[in-house]
Amino acid sequence: MGVFTYTDESTSVIPPPRLFKALVLEADTLIPKIAPQSVKSAEIVEGDGGVGTIKKISFGEGSHYSYVKHRIDGLDKDNFVYSYSLVEGDALSDKVEKISYEIKLVASADGGSIIKSTSNYHTTGDVEIKEEDVKAGKEKATGLFKLIENYLVANPDAYN
Repeated sequence: MGVFTYTDESTSVIPPPRLFKALVLEADTLIPKIAPQSVKSAEIVEGDGGVGTIKKISFGEGSHYSYVKHRIDGLDKDNFVYSYSLVEGDALSDKVEKISYEIKLVASADGGSIIKSTSNYHTTGDVEIKEEDVKAGKEKATGLFKLIENYLVANPDAYN
């Protein structure tokens, strides 16, 4: 088994507390509402919403996949850090055992956020994951993030 790590950094005009609330704490209701073509539903199948909780995400009609399950590995509401692992679903293949993610939001000088993300791909055998293989997923995640950011800009009273 190998572990391939990719990091990324982006910015947002939304301050960390508000962005974390929408992107992490309330994502299960917000994303199906603003992007039903991407995510049909998100439900807790085990746990109370904290560390160790398993969530099932069902994708919309336009997706190549039907569902994934992810486990919450870390949730630090004070420092705006969230980590989780994809542990089941048709987005995983026989080449990838699991994918772990960590997102950290840091305040930027202009009042917005710096979003630092790390992805760890845990592969089976001697399979190698190349950055170009990860690109399509990153583009979808960026598109979904932009929908959330645009929603927050257009609805300044939401998720305060």
